[in-house]
Amino acid sequence: MESFSLILAIVVVTALAFDFTNGFHDTANAMATTISTGALKPKVAVAMSAVLNLVGAFLSVEVANTISKGLVDESGIRPEVIFAALVGAILWNLLTWLVGLPSSSSHALMGGLIGATIASAGAGAVHGDVLVTKVLIPAIAAPIVAGIAAMLATRLSYKLGAKRAEGKAAEKGYRAGQIASAGLVSLAHGTNDAQKTMGIITLALVAGGAVAPDSDPPVWVILSAGLAIALGTYLGGWRIIRTMGKGLTDLQPQQGFAAQTSAATVILASSHLGFSLSTTHSVSGSVMGAGLGRKGGVVRWSTATRMFVAWGLTLPAAALVGAVAEWVTGFGDWGTALVAVFLIASSAAIWVASRRGDVVDHTNVNDVDDSPAIEIAAPAGEVPLTATIPSPAEVTAKPSATAL
Repeated sequence: MESFSLILAIVVVTALAFDFTNGFHDTANAMATTISTGALKPKVAVAMSAVLNLVGAFLSVEVANTISKGLVDESGIRPEVIFAALVGAILWNLLTWLVGLPSSSSHALMGGLIGATIASAGAGAVHGDVLVTKVLIPAIAAPIVAGIAAMLATRLSYKLGAKRAEGKAAEKGYRAGQIASAGLVSLAHGTNDAQKTMGIITLALVAGGAVAPDSDPPVWVILSAGLAIALGTYLGGWRIIRTMGKGLTDLQPQQGFAAQTSAATVILASSHLGFSLSTTHSVSGSVMGAGLGRKGGVVRWSTATRMFVAWGLTLPAAALVGAVAEWVTGFGDWGTALVAVFLIASSAAIWVASRRGDVVDHTNVNDVDDSPAIEIAAPAGEVPLTATIPSPAEVTAKPSATAL
């Protein structure tokens, strides 16, 4: 085993930084519905999720092996390629977090790795069959399967509830079920997403000659990846939690329980099979399915459409940044240093931008005007009017005049 080189150390640190952003970017996957329905207080929810993310990181290495051994040809990968891939993934995570869109950290990492690998060794170094069967197909299937399961579970829940009086005891039962299912999603997130960082670090170690080819992730890699994603989760990605919990649909405890249970089942099954699917796609699909499963429930398709666009852009955008970063690192040490400076400066700029205007944190994550707006046609030459439709929760709570 060779000693660590400077570039290898930089790659490991950058990979853990990505894992950290993955944590706060994807906290919403486990806890958005639990927070939005009031089943858990925000800080308690993210603390619980963080602990279970760490536990989940130790349950399997199948997904890690898909990345470190299956997606690209190990023999043609240099540590600089991994570094460039991580730059693309981190920047996409931060940009989508800034605008509050629940995009896929997993696909950002895949996109960065594919783009950097193609720029370094050509398209032949990417294993297309693995990309299709274990990344692209699950990306499409996961939200559909989770959404259908959540919709059916929601309808069943309300149908069973209609046969007996629904009171405070029943509501408490659903909230308890939400907490349990949210814990299951957090555990599943650790088994799936933390492993992606394990896989990328292991791939870098192989490329740098620090471990033998086809090696499983070392214990220190598993531990450090689990801790990084847990810390990021604890800090909470409040902007995306707001979008996932309040922006897509209005959820009641029954729907939250159905959504989280469906998503957790899909994620855990995929982890067992080694599929590198997106937990974001799974949970978003289940939330929309739960919204459609309740009679009178709605999905805010304007928000969903923005989210779908972000999903479609994730792989190519991260790949483009990864490819450019790899091209710059090809100029030598100064090129790698330039990419590192660019990453740090861009990350800092995004953070500063996030502190301006509407700052979202645990105190106001549920304070959002989630009423859908419609546009009223106006005669030619005049400005159209907009009307705000009160949400079902607002109508129930108090009468509200429609504002024009």
